[in-house]
Amino acid sequence: MQPFRKHTGIVVPLDKVNVDTDQIIPKQFLKRIERTGFGEFLFYDWRFSEDGKECGKKTGGFVLDAPRYAKASILVAGKNFGCGSSREHAVWALADFGFRVVIASSFADIFANNSLKNGLLTARLNEEQVAEITRRSREIDNYQLTVDLETLRVEDGRGFAATFAMDEFSRHCLLNGLDDIGLTLQHEAEIAAYEARHPVRAEMKAIAIIL
Repeated sequence: MQPFRKHTGIVVPLDKVNVDTDQIIPKQFLKRIERTGFGEFLFYDWRFSEDGKECGKKTGGFVLDAPRYAKASILVAGKNFGCGSSREHAVWALADFGFRVVIASSFADIFANNSLKNGLLTARLNEEQVAEITRRSREIDNYQLTVDLETLRVEDGRGFAATFAMDEFSRHCLLNGLDDIGLTLQHEAEIAAYEARHPVRAEMKAIAIIL
């Protein structure tokens, strides 16, 4: 998993509350087993017209498709972002599209946990701060934020600055790019030592061979 320390990127506003995981990535696109390839289907029902989905015709009115936000890597959204089902694909779709950070006043717990395991930073700010970022990202072309996980700070170099909180374990995992496998491999030496002290019995080996 790619470590997260500091990221500067263009901000795109999604001024909606209670954005659920089925809106982030609809259920019909959950057949892939890889973590890649989901980005093109991000917010599919909002981005594509009902009569043009088969041929890939976009509505032309969705914010992610506006040319000014073409390279956005920071999403600012309304409260309770990522609610609904527990599908990890929602995070995969956001990351595959190019997002490194999602800013909102609150997140669904499972979505936030899935984000942590996939290197996507969820930064909680208060509603007034989210509203101000949303306003600036609409009114200022090429509006950018710098999100610093080491200092837990968000700023735009234009007078806006805010801090966010994160528990130390989550922060450690993101700073060092550690998912569940990475956390386990930190104890590889201890695991190897334990296995050396507890060799598999011959009869267990025989059973394994039979199975």
